[in-house]
Amino acid sequence: MNRLLSFTVALSFLLTALAHGQSESAGGNSFSSTGLASNYVIQPLDIFRVSVFQEPDLQTEVRVAKDGSVVLPLIGKITVGGMTAIDAQKMIRDLYNKDYLVEPHVTLMMLQYTERRIQVHGQVNKPGPVVIPPEEEMTLSQAISAAGGMSRLAATSSVLVKRVDESGKSKVIRIDFDEILEDPEAKDIKVIDGDNIYVRERIF
Repeated sequence: MNRLLSFTVALSFLLTALAHGQSESAGGNSFSSTGLASNYVIQPLDIFRVSVFQEPDLQTEVRVAKDGSVVLPLIGKITVGGMTAIDAQKMIRDLYNKDYLVEPHVTLMMLQYTERRIQVHGQVNKPGPVVIPPEEEMTLSQAISAAGGMSRLAATSSVLVKRVDESGKSKVIRIDFDEILEDPEAKDIKVIDGDNIYVRERIF
């Protein structure tokens, strides 16, 4: 009888602990983003789903407008473009928590990414557009590798990256690619959406 009583008490304690853990996981103190890296920066034209635990009327699918905004139930128009996924999720949670819900659990799920691409020109084996994978960053060496690598005529000591900023002003960055290839400590620059890379022909 003592063993049976001990087993019953232990089982009751276990079930109570499990129920408590499920209750906490359903609460609003934790953040999760299904199918979306927390450090992914939300882009205009991205499409994602916003879900609030046990609030089916608040589930919605939104496309980020060109100005970075979305419209959510109850909250209305907010700006998420340029924010990381985790920051946007926290902001949405805080807005619901402020006036409408108590400790809501908010989840973001990415449905469609905006394609980010760069152009690689000149002395590479496959010149043309290179797509930056979703939720990833790309370096200059990775971009050139994706373009089939440099041809035997490439001027590796002077690669140009043309970049246009948000104001429409362009600048040209000159890179000594030999340093990246030969020096493990050399900094490999990050390329971004809209960059144009020019690999010139060397002069013999």
